[in-house]
Amino acid sequence: MQTEQNKATFKLLHDMASSGDTEKLAKTIHEITRDDVVLNVPFPVSEKGAAGLVQIMTAFTAGYPDIRLDVVDMIAEGDKVARRTVVSGTNTGPFMGRPATGKSVRYNEIFIMRFVEGKIAEVWGVADTLTQLIQLGVVDL
Repeated sequence: MQTEQNKATFKLLHDMASSGDTEKLAKTIHEITRDDVVLNVPFPVSEKGAAGLVQIMTAFTAGYPDIRLDVVDMIAEGDKVARRTVVSGTNTGPFMGRPATGKSVRYNEIFIMRFVEGKIAEVWGVADTLTQLIQLGVVDL
């Protein structure tokens, strides 16, 4: 039963990110994560814990107001849930210190979340940032 609840919590996080409502997203993050959640993600953050996760997610929704997180696979076992997601959106806001490009992106990411007592306690994430940067025109191969 807890595994299904953990999957639902992970889904809620993605749904809130896709909603475009950053205030509601921040509130949800604080409700579903431990304050000391450990972030193992390839994204520079100045905050730790839940505040760091808010910083990451709001940076993406600011840079990509139409962001979509479409789940391809979800696997849950024990206290962990893994999701493979296709991220898509149009860069119409500043992102990672760069002005908006107006270009659309579509790339893959995989996240694993560990839960303690129904709340997210640890996050591991890997995103295809190279594809994202190529599509934005920031990197030319």
